Amino acid sequence: MSNHHPQGRSPTLNATHLVSRRQVLSALIGAAGALAYSAALGGTNRDLCLLTPPQTEGPYYPVQDQPEKDHDLTRVKGRPDRATGQILYILGQVLDEHCRPVEGALVEIWQAAASGRYNHPDDRDSRAPLDPNFQYWGFDTTDKEGRYSFKTVLPGPYQAGLFWTRPSHIHFKVHRRGYHELTTQMYFAGDPYLEKDRIFRAIPTAERQRVIVQPEPPGREVEPGSRVCRFDLILPPSLHP
Repeated sequence: MSNHHPQGRSPTLNATHLVSRRQVLSALIGAAGALAYSAALGGTNRDLCLLTPPQTEGPYYPVQDQPEKDHDLTRVKGRPDRATGQILYILGQVLDEHCRPVEGALVEIWQAAASGRYNHPDDRDSRAPLDPNFQYWGFDTTDKEGRYSFKTVLPGPYQAGLFWTRPSHIHFKVHRRGYHELTTQMYFAGDPYLEKDRIFRAIPTAERQRVIVQPEPPGREVEPGSRVCRFDLILPPSLHP
């Protein structure tokens, strides 16, 4: 896996479409998800204001625009079926180094499908199938409390070299004027490939837990088999606001 950074284009969000999809996702999460989210925010965490470790963008940052610019990656407009794989709800806050919510930050995610395949021209030699019902690339904008959310699927691991299998992971990029752009990756506790992953091991040991999530069972208001993941993103301030 190279560290080539293809040039991508930041999306222009359609506000009406985003609000509509946000309402749908909020309804799916339901009261139980909201309670779990509130409990997490109310707890104390001495690492909360420590910056999120930056990581490589990787070779598969999207290079082609797509018609849907929302935060539900499990459905593609015009297709009746949902994406294959275990459903994940990713909930989090974007905060500054003083633990203050960052409103209006654009959060992007991109990832492999459950098969381990990216929808990217540089991954065309993969033997894994593409999922026509998966969006692959999603967007959300933080609210006044810095909150964002995504509905997606657990990405599959994939072979990155002869003796290297990348663990399941989701790429994040956060943009907000007044802050350095943050690019990082989110991993899953218990992944058998995690501790040997070269990109993960490049993170200082003391910082690694900041990019690992523990998927939790949802409340009964969310579909059976789905999982909820909490992932806060702490942005560094820009030297040139």
